[in-house]
Amino acid sequence: MDLPVNPPVSPMLAKLARELPVAEGLCYEPKWDGFRGIVFRDGHEVELGSRNERPLTRYFPELVDSLRAELPERCVIDGEIVIAGRNGLDFDALLQRIHPALSRVRLLAERTPASFVAFDLLAIGDRDLRAVPFARRRAQLEEALASSGAPVHLTPVTTSVAVARDWFSRFEGAGLDGVVAKPADLAYVEGKRVMLKMKHERTADCVVAGFRWHKDGAGVGSLLLGLYDDRATLHHVGVATSFPAAKRRALADELAPLTHDALAGHPWRGWAEAVTTGDDGGQRLPGAPSRWNAKADQAWEPLRIERVAEVSYDNLQGDRFRHATHLVRWRPDRDPSSCTYDQLERPVPEELSRVFGA
Repeated sequence: MDLPVNPPVSPMLAKLARELPVAEGLCYEPKWDGFRGIVFRDGHEVELGSRNERPLTRYFPELVDSLRAELPERCVIDGEIVIAGRNGLDFDALLQRIHPALSRVRLLAERTPASFVAFDLLAIGDRDLRAVPFARRRAQLEEALASSGAPVHLTPVTTSVAVARDWFSRFEGAGLDGVVAKPADLAYVEGKRVMLKMKHERTADCVVAGFRWHKDGAGVGSLLLGLYDDRATLHHVGVATSFPAAKRRALADELAPLTHDALAGHPWRGWAEAVTTGDDGGQRLPGAPSRWNAKADQAWEPLRIERVAEVSYDNLQGDRFRHATHLVRWRPDRDPSSCTYDQLERPVPEELSRVFGA
């Protein structure tokens, strides 16, 4: 592969804005919730680079064939790998692709084929476009994909604040998780948070059923959160993280009394057996190995089911939080049994075809 921009490339990133940015010269796009992927095509050669610069090529064989057919002969395009399910974007289906068995990957490629949503052009032919303003890169991307078809899509773009606000609320049900704002004169800056993103954020009251130690061993790294279903089964729904060092130590001291005899009668006491046998009895549990890092330590400390925390979250992935949450405050006024799924706001699904056709 011999392109003006060769892999690996660290993709340009966005920093969080609490409100939709409004300024002269901003371009807005929907924020896709998939795997970030930079496509490198040089003739027959196609490579999919990820956000962490590791290749994704082997996990999406059907997409590689489509990119070879639909993209210009020589190009480098930044975008998002997504899988469209019955109720919108299906991130769980994407996670299933990160599998060591090629036969399993091929089977899933047939059952749940992926799409690629393009939103930036880094190179075309022999031209490196990273120093070119975004508005010009976007125009050339539109030209490059003018004759392309599914499963390759061009993300919508607008300079209208009103349209961006409409996308922010209307597209959430299809699995998108916000809006990205890019200055029209922005160069492509690798690995830097030079764009802006506004994401959905809500709060929920959750049972704090355990914690994991921070990697330095000096305090709490994450709180394990649970919610009850309508049969009073406590499911692991995510974690609260990002504590400063002093807060990590304070949490360890604060929660220490709740570790005494915590495993006796704990609703998650059987998680180790569930991971070993593959039988979780329909209950979502902590402790499963990470698909991204099989060596990651998933050991956790159980706590007596007494504490409730209010946490902020952006959106849901099935019946759990899509990303790590943030601790807002303790809720001593709430009984753990009152922390149920009923409190979660679930957006009304919108047909994904309307998003692609926006």
